[in-house]
Amino acid sequence: MRTKLGSGNFIFVGSSTDMWSKEVPDIWITEVLEYTRKFPDNTYLFQTKNPIRFLEFVDYFGLNSVLGVTIETNRDYKVTKAPEPTKRWADFTLAVGYGFRKMVSIEPIMDFDLGDFVYLLKAIGPEFVSIGADSKGHNLPEPSPAKLKELISELEKFTEVKIKKNLNRIKKSDGSK
Repeated sequence: MRTKLGSGNFIFVGSSTDMWSKEVPDIWITEVLEYTRKFPDNTYLFQTKNPIRFLEFVDYFGLNSVLGVTIETNRDYKVTKAPEPTKRWADFTLAVGYGFRKMVSIEPIMDFDLGDFVYLLKAIGPEFVSIGADSKGHNLPEPSPAKLKELISELEKFTEVKIKKNLNRIKKSDGSK
């Protein structure tokens, strides 16, 4: 909060944490949002697995905000303490009903039901979707290379798709685990 953020920058705020987690005090979030408003010529990405909390701070977001949600699948694998993916989707659609720019992160991608997953993502209307794989060796259920290719093809019909380098492991695999 001592850094001059300059202008014309795209800044992923809290890129290594989830500042919207229920454990983060409101005052911390408010202070961060107020600080970003001092540098209105930047674009700020705020991403979470707890998007319902965005609603508490709607009045603090500038028009230069991009709100993002992590949705790794449409299935509930119960591998995280975060709300299940379909709850995140529902909460996010409420939070972004205020006209904010939107993005979705699918990382780490887990196996999914193609039609249902694409429907959820399309309904959000994201400016872009970022896709990455599990790079920490958690042995998560992952889609086959063919299924991943289908997902990317479907997403490209309505949004920009950003592929993270760690996704190459799945794209190049033969599907065996």
